[in-house]
Amino acid sequence: MTKSKNILAPRHKWTELELNTLTTRYANERTENIANDIGIRLDLVYRKASSLGLKKSKEYLSSPASSRTNGKQGIGYRFEKGHTSWNKGMKGLQIGGIETRFKPGSKPINHRPVGSTRVSVDGYVEIKIAEGLHQWRLLHRENWKRAYGQYPNKDMALIFKDGNRQNCEVENLELVTRAELALRNMITSIPPEVRKVMQLRGAITRQINKRIRNEQQQ
Repeated sequence: MTKSKNILAPRHKWTELELNTLTTRYANERTENIANDIGIRLDLVYRKASSLGLKKSKEYLSSPASSRTNGKQGIGYRFEKGHTSWNKGMKGLQIGGIETRFKPGSKPINHRPVGSTRVSVDGYVEIKIAEGLHQWRLLHRENWKRAYGQYPNKDMALIFKDGNRQNCEVENLELVTRAELALRNMITSIPPEVRKVMQLRGAITRQINKRIRNEQQQ
């Protein structure tokens, strides 16, 4: 059973023979060999040796059996003291690959010039207004701004009269309130003639409100 099931494996109880083997051999032998000979996990042997204060001898640590370096291995491949790197003082050194790099001012093969249009995944026409990232805008909103000097307010929605999102001519665009747009989306099952009356009523209401605001500002 495992600890994950809240059941711990029984703790190992060291016998006198195991302790004697550990204390007599630990200083001068590989711990892995001791663990294998007495049949105990390696981590338990290390832990017991630590609790008993056992250490490896200097002779063992300096011997090949400890797998430690003696300070001489690989000496023929080391940098000598005071060695100077071959590229010292060559910051920005260019080596290879120059022929295949993009030249200054070069453009990718899929570059689209300013004024290009594309159709988004939602079916809206977008137009590129400048070079650089994130420079595509909705064409119908740009046409509206060009005709009236500014984008619609956030509380207004710019919709297509004929329902065609790719017909971005100003004559095909209509500005309605968000509330009216929500109402239109809710009454799709109402007969067309009734919907037309509701739309006219909304248009008349907007004109009345507009005149009232103008009179109040005078």
